[in-house]
Amino acid sequence: MNTLPALLSFALLLQSIDAVFAEPVAAWRTGFSRDDITPSSSMWMSGYAARDHASEGTRTRLWAKALALEDAKGKRALLVTLDLVGVSRDVTDPVRHEIAVNHQLGLKDVLINCSHTHTGPVVGENLRTMYILEENESQKLLNYTRHLKERLVELADAAFSNLEASRLRAGQSQATFATNRRENPQSHVLAWRASGKLKGPVDYSVPILEIRDMDHQLKGLVFGYACHATVLSDYQWSGDYPGFAQIQLESRYDGIQAMFWAGCGADINPLPRRTAALAEQYGVELAQAVTQGIKGVMDEVSPTLKTDYTEIPLLFAPMPSREDLESEAQSDNPYAASRAQKWMNHMKQGHPLPTSYPYPIGLWRLGNQVKWLTMGGEVVVDFALTFKQTYGRDLWIAGYSHDIMGYIPSRRIWNEGGYEGGGAMVYYGQPTRWSQDVEHQISQAVKSLMSK
Repeated sequence: MNTLPALLSFALLLQSIDAVFAEPVAAWRTGFSRDDITPSSSMWMSGYAARDHASEGTRTRLWAKALALEDAKGKRALLVTLDLVGVSRDVTDPVRHEIAVNHQLGLKDVLINCSHTHTGPVVGENLRTMYILEENESQKLLNYTRHLKERLVELADAAFSNLEASRLRAGQSQATFATNRRENPQSHVLAWRASGKLKGPVDYSVPILEIRDMDHQLKGLVFGYACHATVLSDYQWSGDYPGFAQIQLESRYDGIQAMFWAGCGADINPLPRRTAALAEQYGVELAQAVTQGIKGVMDEVSPTLKTDYTEIPLLFAPMPSREDLESEAQSDNPYAASRAQKWMNHMKQGHPLPTSYPYPIGLWRLGNQVKWLTMGGEVVVDFALTFKQTYGRDLWIAGYSHDIMGYIPSRRIWNEGGYEGGGAMVYYGQPTRWSQDVEHQISQAVKSLMSK
């Protein structure tokens, strides 16, 4: 038997493996840190107005995790992911400023993203109109928020102190449990999925960033998905399906840190839902998608980092009149009444109603391989699909970043109305819905960032 062809094939295989794992001329440096942010005692949970009492226990721990990045020229940035429904600018602004000062960064270099789990605590002013709390519960909220801000600053310090030479690879995979909740009644989902009749836009992509040390040991996996973390609605702390996905990956790959970021899934739900078994099942599916991704085609990320950030005055629709607010303050809807009272007090202090909101948009470029657009608020999936069509299918797009101040509807959904189109603004305490130009304003700002 002539073994020469087989030996030559084996040698070529070894060469290809060596090429994949060849030492780059210059290296990234990365550092990880993590902190358990599960409340130490019972307190009010965020995500659902229907809850009528505080938490009862813990299903999975809640985590704040950080990844510090430094490119070959010393440019640095920090990613923080949180197992929380959201944080608004009363939390993110002081935290980002302090981290920036401590580590000689700009605000554009600090990215905070929430998984949007609906089984985490109320934090700061986020969704505060939804919760009319007694004094003792309000004090728990204030204490938790104050400690969280302190711990996030310490988390950043720890991540930068852990910097070590690393290599990055990027790729994408898919998971298919995300379902457009505006188009598919839950009672129909299983049958419609089986027959291929699910309706409405979705984004199944799972962007993946793999971090290894210079000995090729896996150190971290950063991944995203565009789907609400709303499988669970009970009174147990949990990271919902993103939490289970991170737990699954950290058990598969000993010693790594898995970090989830939420994409543009404001109108997307994991369906069916409402059981712990389904939350774990979807977590396993997402973790498997990440595993398949890193076993497939992944691109080496060259060690260059560019960051950008802007805030635009996102316009509101015409403001309610004083008479409108006075009428709403008498509403039988406690959330509408609470919102109206908030803005009446604002006006009594001599302030006019705001005509716009400082809306945050960021862009990170990692080498030539990753363009990562980050947007504030609960962003509907139309934005992801439109921006990918415009700027390339490999674009990563996160919502729930920097500041979560309300739903961000496309013009299509703005026209259709409903919860995502404007109804949810009452729970976020905004004075009214966005202007009909919301998509145009954001698209123009993104165009400006992408053209730099």
